[in-house]
Formats: sequence, C-alpha cells, structure tokens
Amino acid sequence: MNAAIQHLFPLRAGTGSAAEMGFKGYNLARMARLGLPVPDGFVLGTALCRDWLKDPEAAQGAARSTIEAALRDLERASGLRFGDARRPLLVSVRSGAPVSMPGMMDTLLDVGLNGATLRGVLRLTGNPRLAWDSYRRLVQSFAETVYGADPAPFRAAIGRALERDGLTQARELDFRSLAALTEEFLQLHDELTGKPFPQDPRTQLEAAVGAVFRSWRSERARVYRSMHNVAEDLGTAVTIQRMVFGNAGGTSGSGVAFTRDPSTGDNRLYVDFLFNSQGEDVVSGRHRADDATRMAQVLPEAWRELVAARPLLEREFGDAQELEFTVQEGKLFLLQTRAAKRTPWAALHIAVEQVRDGLIERRAALARIAQLNPESVARTRLAADQDAEALAGVTSAGVGVASGNIALDAEAVRHALDRGAPAILVREDLSTEDIAAINLAAGVLCRRGSRTSHAAVIARQLGKVCLVGCDDLVIDKAQRTVRIAARLLPEGATLSLDGNEGKVYAGTVRAIVERPDEWLAEIARWKDLELAPAT
Repeated sequence: MNAAIQHLFPLRAGTGSAAEMGFKGYNLARMARLGLPVPDGFVLGTALCRDWLKDPEAAQGAARSTIEAALRDLERASGLRFGDARRPLLVSVRSGAPVSMPGMMDTLLDVGLNGATLRGVLRLTGNPRLAWDSYRRLVQSFAETVYGADPAPFRAAIGRALERDGLTQARELDFRSLAALTEEFLQLHDELTGKPFPQDPRTQLEAAVGAVFRSWRSERARVYRSMHNVAEDLGTAVTIQRMVFGNAGGTSGSGVAFTRDPSTGDNRLYVDFLFNSQGEDVVSGRHRADDATRMAQVLPEAWRELVAARPLLEREFGDAQELEFTVQEGKLFLLQTRAAKRTPWAALHIAVEQVRDGLIERRAALARIAQLNPESVARTRLAADQDAEALAGVTSAGVGVASGNIALDAEAVRHALDRGAPAILVREDLSTEDIAAINLAAGVLCRRGSRTSHAAVIARQLGKVCLVGCDDLVIDKAQRTVRIAARLLPEGATLSLDGNEGKVYAGTVRAIVERPDEWLAEIARWKDLELAPAT
C-alpha cells in the first residue's frame, strides 16, 4: 500500500478505526456522518507517529507526501490554497491519541499565516483585527510548542500592551496594537529560539506535525499515562482541519460543553464560552469563560444547534459527551467530542439515568463503572451549623469540601504530605503541567481559569475539589503568602474549599458525607439480574 494512503484518513470518508486515527479524528468522522457541522480535514494516523518517534528523518518523507495528497483535497473542498497570497487556506494541527488524554499533548492553530498570507486573510475577511490576532497567536505558539521557548516574555509583552492601552484582556486590543504586538513577538521568537519564524507555510506545517508527535513523550503525557495505565506504544494521531475563527469579532467565540453536569451527573447542558476567542483561551486555564448566558442571547441559532446536538451525540456514542466548539460569525462548528470526564458521583448518576431512559443496557452501564468501587463513592458538603465566614465566592469546577495546607507548587504539596497533612494547591492559573501536583492535592484554588479547562477537567475526574476565577486572590511567590480579600495567609496555613457553593474559608470546616444510596441499590439490583440464571 502507498505510504501516503496508508497513513491518511480523510474525515469525510470515515474509513479508519479509533486505533488508527485516534479518538479525536474517529469521533469527528462519526459526527460528520451525523450531519453535524465539522470543519473539513484529515488525519495522519498513529502508525506514522510511531514511525516518527523511532526515526524522525525517515518518517518525514512519508509525512510530507501524505500531507501534500491530503492538502490538495482540502483545497478543492474549500476553494482556498495553502500558502496562497490571495486566498490562503489556514489549518489547525491537533493531537488525538486512541485514548482520551485531555490537554496532555500539543496543538497549533492558524498554521499557514505569514507576511504574505496575512494580506490574503485581510482580503477574504475584511477583518484586520482577526488577521493580526491570529498571526501573533501563531508566532507565540510556534516558539513555545515547536521550540520549547519560555512563555513568560510573550505574556509580559501582552501585559505591556494592555497597560499602554488601559485594557485588561488581550481580546480587547485593536488591530493596530495587535500588529505592533506581532512585530514584537517575531523579534521575541528570534531571540528565544535562535531561529527566525518560518515564513514558508509548508515548513510551518511539517514542524507543527513533528511537535505534536513529540508531545506524546512530554513529561505531562508520561505522568498521565502512568496514572491511567495507558500503554506507552500507542502513539498519537494528528488531526489537520481548515481553521474556523472564534476570534472573528462580537458574534464569534469558543467554548466547551458537556451534555451532562460532569460534577453531579445532572441531565443538563453544561457550557463554558468566551466571546472573541480561540479554543486555547478556554482550555488553557488562563482565562475565565463565563459568557454562556450571553451566547444564548446574542447567538440564538448557534445555541439552538448546540442544544440540538446534545441528544444526537448521546445516542450516537452511548455516553455523556464533552465537546469543544467554535462559533464564527454566528455559525457553529464542532471540533471534538469524547466521553465526558466526570466525578465518580456523576459516573453513577449518569449510568443509572441512561439505563432508566433506555439509552444504554444494564450490562453496558456495569462495564462502564466496573473500575469504580461503589461503596467508596461519596461526596461532602459543609455542615449546616457552620459559623465560618467565607473569604470569597468563586466558580466551582468540582464539588465537595476539602481542607488542607496552602501549597503554591508541587514541591510544597509534597512537603505537606510528608508532614501528614493534606494540601490545597493555590495557583494563578491551572495548567496540565501541574498534573502531578493536582493528583496529590486535596483541592485546587485558582485566580483565573474556567470550569472546562483541560486541567480543571482532570482535577474533576480525579475527584478533587476545584475552584477557579477567584478574583480576590493575590499570590506573592517571593514571600510565599496568599491574600484572599483582606485576609493574608502564609503558605502552610489551613484553607478550606467548598466546591458545592463555590466558597473559600480560612481554617478547617466541618463536612458531612453523603452517599448515593438510591443509585447503589439500583446497581446492586442490576448485578443480581445479570447473575440470575436464564429461564
């Protein structure tokens, strides 16, 4: 079989398996068959990743011919051309292993932008802010993801631009400020990497694919695989799609939605959305994404499509789903769906309710929760007679109550555990780089972030109390202290998090343990029925 054909899986063809094209690509192909709005694209299979990791130089030839063949089809479908100065095609490059590993590997967006194609984007869209915002994002992500550059200088440059313009968020910068910021980013790229930003779109694309393949061996990916017993030799696929732009203005944005509440299992749509943003803004953990109510009001058609997709996805995949989406100028695009990461409590609730509703059979539900110890599933709530006064109200990304010593990094978490004390990890924002510390901590408190960032999703799956968006939190790393509203606390002081109500307390609070007795009884009855002899 021709190497290009062997490694190539067009999304609209839907011919590959999850093992070959990764769950992201496989699920995108299934969504496309359902008629859901999925951007055109193709998948480079996991076998190519395994070849690449063994011998990158030898695998590059196969990758190059595969990409060229697929790009021609994508150009025909879109009416655009990759690298063309007048009608440029831009693409996203995303990882996708055969098992779900949220945020553990790398993504690059806006690939194909350079000085020439920037003008083509301006001609096509008439939107200079979109063009310059996308270009500055690509330059930064290329330096960080492809070359491993420190993100701090780029964040500092954004901070200076915001200060000059008297703004608080990058999405408020106008195109003139973004153009100046992009020029500064190009210089930073050269200084931090020792290489000029590549102006050849095909060089960009090859480098992006290589970076995604290499991220299979990143430290955070290794830690995740160790925690979840994922085989080291699976490799990741790479999904390449036509870009859709959530940063195209006031009728655009990006979001993450769960078809059911991942903390409680309640049967309701659970959405984070951020206007005028790209997907990385939502899942990175560096931004709040609380525009869902406004999305329903301002973008009613896109909201209706999102609501209508919920039952379709649950019927197709037989489970609660977590999906990433973009709205470009009012039009909805679905970029990913996967089985929703959830708390053990939510896992029981969803299994029981889906059996009752006839979505899945008892045997499938029992298989899904087989790794849970039903007798240990519980959640905590604050005792009603507490007289403690909350220091702050925040957004909850994981239910329950947790108390522990304040720890500002992974080392402090380990020190607390060595002393026999639980720890509360306190951060400006939460990243998947923190996975080891999240796993050890009893709870997490962040100044920024959203409920559906990759790191918050992982914390919730691990059963950790997780609070984000604490505007009153100020962290002084030099002094190893935190200030919450008017209260100054040293590292090592006790802090309590109430994930049910979204509250933060100084000191220890008293919690009451609740158990899902009704669901446990139902599951015990299923087991009896499955074991009963046939008559």
